[in-house]
Amino acid sequence: MLQEYEIRQRFNRVGRAIGEAAQACSAERNLPGELRDCIHKLDRQADAAQQVVAPYDVTRLRKMVDELDVLGERAQRVCRNMPALTAQMRSAVQHVHDELAELKHDLR
Repeated sequence: MLQEYEIRQRFNRVGRAIGEAAQACSAERNLPGELRDCIHKLDRQADAAQQVVAPYDVTRLRKMVDELDVLGERAQRVCRNMPALTAQMRSAVQHVHDELAELKHDLR
């Protein structure tokens, strides 16, 4: 299990990846509403999760990461079904998914 400092760093990486996906989402013209919704929810929940990281409540943090992971999986599924998405959008969603998966694994 990671130390508190490492968890904070890892969570910051997740937050940056989600921020990049949100920026890519804003730049994408023909983005499906479901994907746009997933990215916005990820962004809001990542902000809320920062509140959990501050007092370092592992149980609550795991729950938040699980919730973020569900949204990340949903966004990735939408990307797979939308061949017209830009490579930037696909890459941003994949990066979010990878960061969340790594954090989720390390919290177990």
